[in-house]
Amino acid sequence: MMAMMLDEFTRTVDVASLPRVLHIQSGVYVEGSVYEMFGRECCLPTGEIMKIIGINTCMLTAEIEAADCEAQIVSLPLYFPGLFRIVADERPYLTIGEITGSVRIGPEPLGQPVFRCSHDLPQANAPLRGGECFTLVSLESDGSEGYVECRVTGRDAKQHFTLKLSQQGEFYECEDDQFYTLKELAEWKMAKGRKRRVKLAQALLKKDLCFYDLPENYSGELILSPVYELQAVMKYRKDVVRIPSTLDVEVIDITDQFDGDCFPQLLSLSDIFKKPSEEFPILAEVIEPPLHTKEEFQFLIYCKQIIIHAACSAKRILASEIRSDSQRRFLIPLSYKGRLKRRPREFPTGYDLEVAKRDKEQLHVVATRAFESHYEGLSTVFVGDQYLVQGKETSEVIYGGTRKTVEALACEKIEGKNYQSVLIPLYLDGAFVEVIHDKKQYSISEVCQRFHLPFNVKVSVRDLSVPEDTLAAVPGLCLEEEITDPYLLVSSPDLSQCWEVPVNRTFMTVQVLPRKQGAGPQPYAHAAVEEIGEDCYYTLRRYASATLCPPPRPPKKPKQPPPESVRLPLPKEQRSNPTGSPKCPNRALKPVIPEESDQAHERLSPKSEKLTSAQGAVPHVDHQRAMHENSNCGNTSVEDDDEDKHDYEYIDENTIESIRTKFQNQNINNTVTTKANNRYEQSV
Repeated sequence: MMAMMLDEFTRTVDVASLPRVLHIQSGVYVEGSVYEMFGRECCLPTGEIMKIIGINTCMLTAEIEAADCEAQIVSLPLYFPGLFRIVADERPYLTIGEITGSVRIGPEPLGQPVFRCSHDLPQANAPLRGGECFTLVSLESDGSEGYVECRVTGRDAKQHFTLKLSQQGEFYECEDDQFYTLKELAEWKMAKGRKRRVKLAQALLKKDLCFYDLPENYSGELILSPVYELQAVMKYRKDVVRIPSTLDVEVIDITDQFDGDCFPQLLSLSDIFKKPSEEFPILAEVIEPPLHTKEEFQFLIYCKQIIIHAACSAKRILASEIRSDSQRRFLIPLSYKGRLKRRPREFPTGYDLEVAKRDKEQLHVVATRAFESHYEGLSTVFVGDQYLVQGKETSEVIYGGTRKTVEALACEKIEGKNYQSVLIPLYLDGAFVEVIHDKKQYSISEVCQRFHLPFNVKVSVRDLSVPEDTLAAVPGLCLEEEITDPYLLVSSPDLSQCWEVPVNRTFMTVQVLPRKQGAGPQPYAHAAVEEIGEDCYYTLRRYASATLCPPPRPPKKPKQPPPESVRLPLPKEQRSNPTGSPKCPNRALKPVIPEESDQAHERLSPKSEKLTSAQGAVPHVDHQRAMHENSNCGNTSVEDDDEDKHDYEYIDENTIESIRTKFQNQNINNTVTTKANNRYEQSV
């Protein structure tokens, strides 16, 4: 056994081998109060024995390279507000074992790194060509030698193969186009023994740059290095001790010569969740209560003991507040007792309409943005056109004299009392708003069963089973995804309160106590609505959206224009439309600028959710048609969200009929004015 510095032990130890028992050979005493050390241990006497139960990254240092001066090093906390893109490591790994020893591999999508080999790998079931990318799915062992389960990326069929840890070659990290928070980088993307190069994915506010000492308008690379913190248990203390890895302490690993059971067995909720079901219910003493928690979970703070009845995986609905600026995010349990009413949905593309269409009910939409089709056989869309969506069909179209087969969306266009069958392209770069005919009230479970998510709702009757319903004050909610999350059924000792406590968002430490015999029946567990932060929201969306199929790519624009220019028909002056076909959207029909068509269902980047109508342009339409619409819609403006969020409940037939009447009156006035001007010019 050789003594080593505490920092060296932290960098070389395998986290999977924890806990480890250390004997301090040369201690340290730092002058100053514990508060000046931010609550971390600053005094470790010589001869002390401690058990290391965890190693975490407490912060990251970022090195900013500069050509004309020395490199600047700044400290970035894990809650840093920016998002980052990874710069692929140019230094190769020489064996698969070197990759597994340096990169973290896990079942989550973040724990499945992608690599490529510079030469061919002749596998029996899936030969891998040089330069072709493959994903490391899991690390396995057959007893004699370990191997890695891999999956070929970029092929239509998902082909799996295995690579032994002794497999040699030049393996390079592949480019990654995802966004990551600093916390995600620290947990999953920091290779052991290597520095991680990243770039800021979005511009930060000036106050954030100044607060973290980052140069203004800096767009270069940052070299990240982790700063570790050790979690340890002392022999005669019950609390968890946090030790900076940079302390000047020499230690010896005596795990094999010391009985680690003499230390207090402190566990997190994640450790409790992994226990077999036979060990529940568990009586536990709260050693470190959560620092911040919901009002419903306050008993975790003031109770000295708790009873953990079972571990379960519960379903939650991931929801966002409907507004264009700062949105609130929620996790709603299916047991929520409030009643919900529908709100109009917005669809940026024809593909979104096809996904939202269900056989159980008719989908009625109004176009709020024009789209000009150059394909013969696909319909042009005008602002105010109304459609009943039928479903996806395959049709032949003609463009520039060339006939081709494409997938399109079959709709019935409402023309007064008549219905015209039309086809609109799935890649349509427009915008539609749903017309609501249903005014029923639903429970959240009924919404998930009857309708396709995402779905817009508003709380019409609050949940009376809780003192304060957070969702009742929200003007509108978009129910986005149904996810499954780990929970523990935790109650107070007298069973007066029992709640589903989230494992991944509740940070506390407990010590298991001897279980009492003859435990009573399990009490009914309540589920609370959780409000989550942006980082947690995007992490959940990344996991939930990992299996979603992307929308179809739009066809490439041909280099040559069509032989005959397509001229759009002029609108009829007197167009009968009893059902209402507004040519000027009201405030309920605010235009929505869609995202890129091949990312219509990707919501991982926060920049894509902050697009406004000012960032887009209406596609080209006929000049007279554009002048006609501008004359009628010139006064339309987007109101502030503070006014708009309480402004409407539905887009019903009465509202559309009112807009139609005003539109026709304006047409008559414009016609009379034009005729009068013509007579005046002729007389002159």
